[in-house]
Amino acid sequence: MKFAEASSSLQYTHINGGRTLSKPLAAVACAAMALSYVAILYAPTLVLRLPPPPLYKDFMIRRFICAATSSLVSVVFCYLILPMRSREISYFLGVLGIRMDHIWQAVVFPLSLTCLMYAGSLVLKTLLLIDSFSIYANSSGDTSFGCIKYALKSLLDWGLSITSNILAWRNYVVAPLTEELVFRACMVPMLLCGGFKISSVIFLCPVFFSLAHLNHFMEVYSKQNYNFIKSSLAVGFQLGYTLIFGSYASFLFIRTGNLLAPLVAHVCCNFMGLPVLFSRSKGIVSAAFLAGMVGFLWLLFPMTHPDLYNDRTNNCKCWHGYCSWNEPLKSSL
Repeated sequence: MKFAEASSSLQYTHINGGRTLSKPLAAVACAAMALSYVAILYAPTLVLRLPPPPLYKDFMIRRFICAATSSLVSVVFCYLILPMRSREISYFLGVLGIRMDHIWQAVVFPLSLTCLMYAGSLVLKTLLLIDSFSIYANSSGDTSFGCIKYALKSLLDWGLSITSNILAWRNYVVAPLTEELVFRACMVPMLLCGGFKISSVIFLCPVFFSLAHLNHFMEVYSKQNYNFIKSSLAVGFQLGYTLIFGSYASFLFIRTGNLLAPLVAHVCCNFMGLPVLFSRSKGIVSAAFLAGMVGFLWLLFPMTHPDLYNDRTNNCKCWHGYCSWNEPLKSSL
C-alpha cells in the first residue's frame, strides 16, 4: 500500500507539528474508548440501578441515549489528549473528519464502491421485485400504470415502516453514527498520533470495533437455547464480519479524511446484510457477484484517491495534510 507507507513518516505533522503520543498511551486510550462504548450501554441498570423499561421501544431509546453519551465522552477525551497545534473547534472537527467540503464525493464514491460488493444481492432483489410485480399484474389484471402505482405505494409503505421501526433507527442511524464517530473519527487520529503506521491502524481499529461487539454473546447465547458451541460460532462469525468491515471503513476514512465516507458504507452494509454469493436457479446472481467484486477491487484505490476528496490549497481541511505534501510524495501515491 504505497499511500500508507509513503505517508507513515508524515503522520499528523499537519496536526501536531511532529509531536506524537506514545504508542502504549494511544492503544490504551483506544481500548478505553471501546470499553466505555459498551459499558455505558449497561450503566443505567448496573450502575444507576434503574428498573428495565416496560417497553422494548423505551429500552432501545435508553440505549440510544447511552450510545450518544459514550460518543460525546470519546470526542471530549480526544480533544483533551490529542496533541493538536490548534484548539479551535473547527480545526478539531477537521481532525475528526467532520467537514463541509467535498460532501457529494464523500457520499457518492464510497457508496458506489460499497454497492459493487453487493452486486449479487442487488440483482437478486431486482429479480424478486420483477417477479412480485408480474404476480400482481397477472392476478389483478392491471395495466402498466397500475403496476407503477402499486410499486410506488409499496415503496411508500416500506419507507413509512422503516421510519417507525425502532430497530431501523438503531441499524441505519444511531449505530452507524456513534460507532463511526468513536471507532473511526476518534481512534484513527489517536493511533496515528501514537506513531502507528497506516497499515497497522487499518487492522487495529477493527480489532477494537470487533471486541466491542462481544457484548452480543449473552443475547445470542439465550437465543441458541444456551448452547455454548452454537453461540460461539455465531458470535465468532459476527466478529469476523465486523473485522473485515472495520478494516474497510478505516481504509475509507484514512484515504478520504472524511467521516461521511465510512458512515455511508456502514449504513449500506447494515441495510444490505451479508452479500449474496449465489442463488438456486439464478446463475446471473453469482455472475453479478463475481463481476461486482472484480469491479470493487479494480476501483478500490482510484475511487478513494485523496485527490477526489481534498484540494491542494493552504486552506484545505484534510486531517492527513494531503494538501500540503510535496510533489515527490504526491507522485509516490
